[in-house]
Amino acid sequence: MMRSLHNDVLISIRNEEQKAGMRYIHIIEESFQMTVFLKDLLGKVRKKVLKEGFKNEPDEIFFFKKVKPNILGKLIYYNKIYRIETACPVNNGKIYLKYFNRELEDLKLKFKRQICSSDFYQYYRSGRTDRDCDYFILGNLKIHNGLNSFAFDIDPEFSTFYDYKVAQIIANELLHDYLLAKTETDIHSNFPGKLEELEWTESKNALIELIYALHVSGALSNGKGGIRKITRAFESFLNIQLGDLHHAFHRMKQRVGSRTMYLDKLKISLDNYMDKDL
Repeated sequence: MMRSLHNDVLISIRNEEQKAGMRYIHIIEESFQMTVFLKDLLGKVRKKVLKEGFKNEPDEIFFFKKVKPNILGKLIYYNKIYRIETACPVNNGKIYLKYFNRELEDLKLKFKRQICSSDFYQYYRSGRTDRDCDYFILGNLKIHNGLNSFAFDIDPEFSTFYDYKVAQIIANELLHDYLLAKTETDIHSNFPGKLEELEWTESKNALIELIYALHVSGALSNGKGGIRKITRAFESFLNIQLGDLHHAFHRMKQRVGSRTMYLDKLKISLDNYMDKDL
């Protein structure tokens, strides 16, 4: 049941992200929209869990290790974007860049102090499962381990405390990529005209397919530019946020039929256009 719920949750979030668009020019409105959606989704999932419960311990562990953190992590992420963007300077000058540089440094510092040095972070990142019953089963908090006081204020029916820790890790990684893109040299200054007039009107997956094709073919910087750097350039240039690039690419690899649907479409479109001149 939980794996099915997990798939439904991921599809629901992805569909809402595509609907929101997450373009930089409307980031405040769209991050608020995602925050409201994810808060409602978390509430619905909570009601479902409290009503139906868990079939067994593996089911419970999977929920608190995978399902809930994916919702809560994105909720923390979009809410943080909304708070950052509503407080930032309005122009794109030095004050603007300094603001996002400071946010990025604060994030790195908090991550270093509160997360990456912890035993749990090392456990989670290593992919271990031997202590999952301690971390992802309700009512198993060990007070003698010296918990953060926040642990005593959690919902005992819907949190193991460590599901929140996983959500923090997910949110911080997403936020790090977002802030890193913001602190890059303002790419808009290198192009004439108003870039906000350019809009990507195909699907995000189509753009991701194109980006990977350009990267692996060595078309940009002889293949040494790095997929993240290329992605940030496209995101900034086209006022779009692509989200989890690697997860999207993994799904493309599992496609039935052609795995390069958009590149196939480009070839057909160009061939047809060339034929018109004959």
